[in-house]
Amino acid sequence: MDRVPCGEIKVMHAYPQELVSFLLERWDEPVAPAEDEGRGMEGLSDRLPDPPLLERLISTCYQASLMHEEERPVNFRLIVREPELFVAGEGPPDGLHRLIFTEPRPFNEYELQRLSPAADFYRSLIGVRVDPAKGIQMWGLVHSGPRWMQSFYGGKKTAVPLPPSLVLYVTGPGRIAVCRGSVMVASLNGGQINCPSQDIFTSRWLPDSFASVRAELLALHREARGQAKAPWAELDPNFIKTLSQQVVKRIISNIRNTRHGGTLIYLPQEQAAALCCENRYMTIKYQFTEEEPRQRFRTLLVAIMNTFAAVCADPVSPQRVIGWRDYAGSKGEELARLDKALFEVAHLIAGLAAVDGAVVMSKRHELLGFGAVISGDIDKVETVARALDNEGEQTVLERSEGVGTRHRAAYRLCHELHDAIAIVVSQDGSVQVVKWHNGIVTFWNQVPTGVIGF
Repeated sequence: MDRVPCGEIKVMHAYPQELVSFLLERWDEPVAPAEDEGRGMEGLSDRLPDPPLLERLISTCYQASLMHEEERPVNFRLIVREPELFVAGEGPPDGLHRLIFTEPRPFNEYELQRLSPAADFYRSLIGVRVDPAKGIQMWGLVHSGPRWMQSFYGGKKTAVPLPPSLVLYVTGPGRIAVCRGSVMVASLNGGQINCPSQDIFTSRWLPDSFASVRAELLALHREARGQAKAPWAELDPNFIKTLSQQVVKRIISNIRNTRHGGTLIYLPQEQAAALCCENRYMTIKYQFTEEEPRQRFRTLLVAIMNTFAAVCADPVSPQRVIGWRDYAGSKGEELARLDKALFEVAHLIAGLAAVDGAVVMSKRHELLGFGAVISGDIDKVETVARALDNEGEQTVLERSEGVGTRHRAAYRLCHELHDAIAIVVSQDGSVQVVKWHNGIVTFWNQVPTGVIGF
C-alpha cells in the first residue's frame, strides 16, 4: 500500500492485514501527547511483534469484535507487555495493578469473548505476551482505573500514562484502535484506516478564534491581582485555553453519551445581540435573559484563575509560573468547588442539546439560548471542504447531500456568518467542527488522540 498523508487510507475497504502494514510503517514515528495528557510517552516505544504474530493478534481481536457475550458486545482493552515489567505493588489511581493468572490462557476470539466482561473496558486491560516460540498468550489483567478517560471527557484529574507498549482498544464490530501506550497511532473503523491527525483542540486556528476573549479574561485576572492583599503566583498564558478546552470536551462527550446528537454554535460577541433578535439567519426558541447567570461559565473561569493564583503563591518563589499540570494536581477545597461548578455548567449545556435545535453561545462563553433553528431561507451549500489536517491546509471537496439535517444547517450558517463555529455531534457519536475557512465552508472530523467509539 502506498503511504499517504495522515488522514484516511484510500482503499475500498481495509481489514487487519492493511492495518498491520500501516502500523509497521508508522510505529516508530515520534508521537507526543497533548498538553493536557500524561507525560512519559515521548521516549522510545516497545517493539512490535513480528508481522505474522502482529497480524494474528489484530485479526483475532477483529474477529472477537464481531461477537457477543450473552447479548453484550465484546469490548475490551488489551496491552502487549511482559507482566514482570509492571511494578507489583502499584495500583490506581497512581499506578497500574497487575494480576497474573496461575496458568496463561490461550489467545483466541472465544477466550476474548469470555474474558471481556471481567476486563471492564473503562477500568482494566487484558495482559498479553507474544513469544516467538510459544505464540500469543493471555497472562492476566491490568487494572488502570477510569482516570485515563479524562483526556477525552474533559476534567482535571490526571492518570498515569500507560507504558509505550502496543495497546489495542476494541470498541465495537470492526472497530479497533491501536495505541502506543496512551496515544493512538491508528484506528480501523467502518473499513477505513484513520490516524489521529485531527484533534482540533491541538490546532492553531481554534484557540486563535478565542484569543481576544482570553485576553479579556486575563485583563480581569490582572485587575484582581492588583487589588489582592498578598502576592499571587503567575499564570501560564496557556492555562485558560486548556481549562476552557477541557470544559468543551466535557460538553461534547456528554452530548455523545446521550446518543441523541446535538449542535453547539459559537457566535462572535459583536453579532450575538443582533442574532438574539429577529434576523434572517436563525431563531432561538428558548432565549435566556441577559444577566449574570447567563455568563456563569465566564464568571467561573475568572474565579478559578484568581483562586488558583492565590492558593499557589510561594513567598520563596514569587515569580513562579503555574499552569495546567499544577492545577490538575491541586488539592484545595475552594478550587475543587469551583472546578466542580464549572463542569456542572458543562453538563447543563450538554443537556440543553437534547432539545431539537442548536445550543447557542457567544465566544465570550455566554449561554444565549437553545432550541435554535437555522433558517431554511438562507442559501443552501452544495459543496463543502473536508479538512485533512488540523489547520485545514489540505482539503478535499465533498457534496453536502450525503449528510444529515444538523450538518446541512451548520454548513448554511457558517456560509453566511464567517466568524461562527459550529460543533455537530451525530447520534452515532461522530463529531464535526464546522467553520468558514479559506473561502469555503470547511469541516473537521474530530478524531482525538486516543480511543475511538465510546
